[in-house]
Amino acid sequence: MNMRASRIPKTRSSPSTFKRILVPVDLTRKSKPALEVALKLAIQNDALVTLLHVIERVDHITSKEMDVFYKKLEKKARHRMNTCAKLFHDEGMKVDQMITYGKRTREIVKFAMNKKIDLIVLSSHRVDPDEPRPNFGTISYAVGILSQCPVLLVK
Repeated sequence: MNMRASRIPKTRSSPSTFKRILVPVDLTRKSKPALEVALKLAIQNDALVTLLHVIERVDHITSKEMDVFYKKLEKKARHRMNTCAKLFHDEGMKVDQMITYGKRTREIVKFAMNKKIDLIVLSSHRVDPDEPRPNFGTISYAVGILSQCPVLLVK
């Protein structure tokens, strides 16, 4: 008999690992597969999903100069996020929506750490195994490397 196995307490069901799921969205059709996977995981784990959209700031231009531009982007983003959130609402799932400003990779990783996210689910493009190098500069790759929690890349 394995002594290690006998020390593990037996329970009927173990608590879910993924109770807080983050889905960074670019608000294009490319995000839909990640949203669908996150929905399935949320249902299985009774998890709270947060949709996060990062509006990238233009470097070297003050916010005052760009206020009208950013407000238009945010208004459009809120409308599209509501469409994404409907997928979860239709299944009776709670979903939070957040919009932030900054560098996308940095903001996604920082948000995940600050909110104690258990899993990040995001879309990623297929990488050609014969030509992988040009694809290593993507946001999904950077988030996968820098994140402190598990990351599920949906192709």
